[in-house]
This record gives sequence, structure tokens and C-alpha cells, in this order.
Amino acid sequence: MKWIIRAIGILLLILVVAVGSLFLLPADRIARIAADQLRNLTGREVTITGDVGLTFWPVLGVTAGGLEVGNADWAKDGAMLSAANAAIGVDAMALIRGEIKITNIEAQSPTIRLEQRRDGRASWQFSDGGGEAVIETAPTAPARSPRPLTIQRLNITDATLIYDAEGSDLVRFDGVDLSLDWPERAGDAVIKAALRPAADRVSIEATINRFDQFLNGDIRPLRARVDTKGGGVSLTGRAGLTGAVAGDLWLKTSDTGRFLAALGVGDIALPQGLGKTADINLDLTLTPDRRLALREVVADLGGNALTGAADITLNGTPDVNAQINVGALDLTGFAGSAPSGTAPASATPAPASPTGWSKAPIDASALSAFNGEVALRADSIDLGTLSLGATRVLLRNDRSRLVAELREIRAYAGVISGEFVVNNRNGLSVGGALNATSIAMQPLLQQTAGLGRFHGTGDAEVSFLGSGASLDAIMRSLSGSGAVNVGRGHIEGIDLDALMGNFDVEGGTTVFDSLAATFDMDQGVLRNDDLLMQLPNFTATGTGQVGLGAQTLDYTVTPKALRVNGDRGLAIPVRIFGPWAAPQIKPDLQAALDMNFAKEKEQARQKLNEKLEEELGVSRQDGQSVEDAVKQKVEDELRRGLFKLFD
Repeated sequence: MKWIIRAIGILLLILVVAVGSLFLLPADRIARIAADQLRNLTGREVTITGDVGLTFWPVLGVTAGGLEVGNADWAKDGAMLSAANAAIGVDAMALIRGEIKITNIEAQSPTIRLEQRRDGRASWQFSDGGGEAVIETAPTAPARSPRPLTIQRLNITDATLIYDAEGSDLVRFDGVDLSLDWPERAGDAVIKAALRPAADRVSIEATINRFDQFLNGDIRPLRARVDTKGGGVSLTGRAGLTGAVAGDLWLKTSDTGRFLAALGVGDIALPQGLGKTADINLDLTLTPDRRLALREVVADLGGNALTGAADITLNGTPDVNAQINVGALDLTGFAGSAPSGTAPASATPAPASPTGWSKAPIDASALSAFNGEVALRADSIDLGTLSLGATRVLLRNDRSRLVAELREIRAYAGVISGEFVVNNRNGLSVGGALNATSIAMQPLLQQTAGLGRFHGTGDAEVSFLGSGASLDAIMRSLSGSGAVNVGRGHIEGIDLDALMGNFDVEGGTTVFDSLAATFDMDQGVLRNDDLLMQLPNFTATGTGQVGLGAQTLDYTVTPKALRVNGDRGLAIPVRIFGPWAAPQIKPDLQAALDMNFAKEKEQARQKLNEKLEEELGVSRQDGQSVEDAVKQKVEDELRRGLFKLFD
């Protein structure tokens, strides 16, 4: 029993001596040797300044008034890390053995400057200076084999982080918290960070396998996650200090706009079906020269599911080359609704309404977000105002000018092709040249203009250009030209046979054999004067205008019955006028009389004039009317009467 007590006593004595010896170690010596070890680890100049003191709680180590870690020799601005207050913890047992083993570093309110160049150089890539600093206890102290340095914990609070990537805008974050847990040099490291690029807090956590090899420039396995308000993103794969990343990426958001805003991307209002919520999984590869490859993309953008792949260059404005495949694509949220005070960046006209087109500003700023080409294949597309079938479209964007090459669009039993352009370089404009073949006219006109009475299958071509900050302004500025050719069809709501019989235009249906017309557009008004419609017993011509901006009609159709009225055709003009939503249809009877009975009216007028000449005793000169002849006779009589007063 006594030997046990004696052994305990000896151990306590040794411990007291060891701890007491710590008090004899000069703090500045510990600080200097710690700085030497950090210099050997990083290959950078490390300076500890200010008052240096020894601490025993919560960790054994030193405090310093200042800590500075130099930047790469090619860096253009200041130290990589500078802190006014810092603490360096050391391993007590190693200290007893005469060694300095750094266990943790803490810094408050430091400034961290990170720089990266296009050639792949990065300021956080360190070179190992080699060697190990030790406390010299005697000149003849035996040599020790170098032991690699391990910083078990790094804790930085309230830092200012500055990131300068060559060719990109300077990025600055304030109030950054950063921690590193690395208990074993040959083990994994856990890195945690918290920052506020915008209003919401962003949390980052990463676990890196064999962190020592990672610091040496090797590509190592990792797991990383970023979380903030609105969503999160995770990566499982491999990465290196050079910027190389590869792995499986998963993005899930409940509010993508808020998620992007929290990351400092900006306030982007995404519509439902185009990323307002998102669930995306893909294989990602990022090279040190900032070339991004996305493969096996599977995404649900709030109801719209798609697959695809993309190659993106991230130096400056992203350059994109992508292929997207979609089943049934629902874009009704994009084409028909928008946040309050804004309109969707779409030039597709909304349905006509009594209140007219939307005057809300169109936000087309997204056109400046990328350059490149995107090929789209879809089984169907619902735009709200248009329903499209199988679609093949190539989108080419160059400095805010988007060209949609419509290679093939199945729609309304026919095919649409051509080109559609949205240009936001110097104010918003839309234009294009479209061709349509074998189109069912009734559903097309019903969805685009609210005109559902016209039935037929036809071909059409149109070129157009409009500009303005709102859909209303664009529709009121439209200019261009086009042509329409329609085969056999019918018009609901008017019966030309009844019209010719009893002037009744209420109800009924008119069947026609063909219809052809050309038109011009200027300042949002479509004008046509060569409409020709062939019917079994009639022909019909048309002239007038359609207010594309005002959503109005003022058009006259003149059907002409064949072989009536003594083998002469009978023409009855019909005027269609008023708003698109509720047009009026009325025959112009006065014009009908003028057109069909002009000869009879002239004969009756001649007989009447001859009778008046006889009754009034007047004679007309060539080209003189009866009224003028009577007036002349009265003036002559008055003149003769006045002359008699002077006889």
C-alpha cells in the first residue's frame, strides 16, 4: 500500500515540476518559435507583434497584440491575414519535452485577403518551408527528427474576407466566422464558416479527407454543404486547392429567389415552373481554369421536369452551351403572371381583355446574365396564350440579344417555323419572321385574340418589329407585313344567304371555299384592303383595320351575291367594329343602295330634273344642275327689276 502512495506522490511531484517549469518559459520565446513553425508550414513570412503574454486557460499558449501572415509574392495587395488580437495555443506535454506543438490559433476581427489568377495561382496555396522549431535547452541538445506541424483548431471571428479573382469583380464579406477542426495531421478536417453576403446568414460546412494532402495540392474526397434561408446545396465528391471540383451536386430550394439573394446573386423573381422552387441533381466537374461541365442533370423546377447537360465557362459573363430535354413544359406562370409591379420577360401576347394589354414594366435584365446557345426539345409547351406540341428550338444569346431559332413547332394541327428575337441592348424590342403551314385558325385566333368565330385551315407568314418597356407599348408600336391563305372553312354568327334575302345578320353560319389577304402593320395598327373570300354563291371582299394595340376592329366585308337583280350581283357591305371582346356586326344599307342601285338612282334623278325644268321654265347649261339653273333664273329676274328703277 505504501508503494502505491509513494508512486502517486512521485507522479504528483513530477507534474508540479512540469507545470512549474512552464512559468519559467518566456512568452516571447514561445511566440517566436511558434511563428517559425507557421513560417515553415506556409512558406510565408509570419510576424507576431505587440505585447506578448502567456496564458494557461482555457488553453496553454501566448497572446499577441498582432499577427500577420504574408501573402504570395505575386499578390498585389497586403498580407493574406492580419489581426490586431491573436492567441496561439501549444501542446503542454510537447512543451515539457522542449518542443513547440501548435494546437490552435485564434484571431478576432482579422482581415483576410484571397487572390486568384487566371493561370491557376491562388494565394492560399502554401509551400512547405520544411524543418521544425524546437526550444533549445542546451547547446549540445541531441538532434531530433522533424515532426510535421498539426494545427488542431483554427478559430476566426468577425473577419473581413476579401476575394479578388482576376477578371471578376472584387468580392468583400464582413462579419465572417471561420473554424477548422483538424485533430490528427493524417486525419480529416472539418471546416465551418458563417457569413452574410446579403441580409440572411449563410452557413457552410465541409469535411475534407486527409487534409494534409489537400493542403499539399492533392485532390481529396470531401463532403460540403451550404444552407441559408430559401434552400441549400450539397456536394459529395473530390476537390483541390487549385479550384478543381468533381462530384454529385444536389440543390433543393423552397424559395429560389430568396436563396440566391442570400448568396448575393441579386433579387431574382423566378416564376412557378421555372425555378421558383427547385430540386436538382447533377454530376459536376469544375476545372482550375473555371470551366464547368454539368452532366446527367435531373431537375424538377416546381412542376416542370427536365434532363440535360451543359458546358459553362465562368470567366466573366458565363458562356453556356446546353441541351435541355423536357416532357410537358408548363410556362403559364411565366407568360401569364408576374410579381406585383413587374411583367414577365416574355414577348408572347397575353389574351385580350377589356382593360387592354399589361402596362407593367417588363424586366428583361436576365438577358445579360449569359451568352451562348441552349438547344431545347419539348413534347409540349403551354404558354397560357399559346398551346404548342412537339418543339425544337435553338436559343442563341449574345450580349442581351436573344434569338430563338424555331426549327420546328407542332401547333394547332400544323407547323410553325422561323425566328423570334428579343433585344435588350438599347431598350427592349421584339421582332421576327414566322411561317405557319396547315394551321387550324379557330383555336389560334381564340387563344391569341379572343376571336373564336372563324374556322378553317390555312397558311400564314408575318414579319414584325415592336419596342417598348411594357407589353402595351410593344403592341402599340408593332410594324411589319404578312399574308394569310385559308382553304375551305366557315364563319359563325353571320349567314350571308340570309343577309342577301332579308338583311338578317343575327346568327347563322357562312361557309366559304377560300380566303386570301395581305396586310401591313404600322404603329400597332394592322391594315388590309385586298381580302378576297370565295363562297359557293358569293364572293366577298374586305378592307379596314385592326387595332393590335388598342384591341379594336373597324373592318368592312362586302359579300356579293351572284346572278341576282337581273343577272347583276347584289353587294351588301357588312361593318364589323368595336372591341375584340364584343364586336358589333351590322349591314351598311346606305352603302348597299349606293353600290347596287346607282344606275337606277341616276336615271330617276335625270327624270326628276327634266320635270323640274319643264315646271319651272328653266333651261340648264352643260353640266349645270337644276338647282343652279333655278338660282340663275331668279338672279336674272331680280337684276332686270332693279334696272327698271333707274329708267
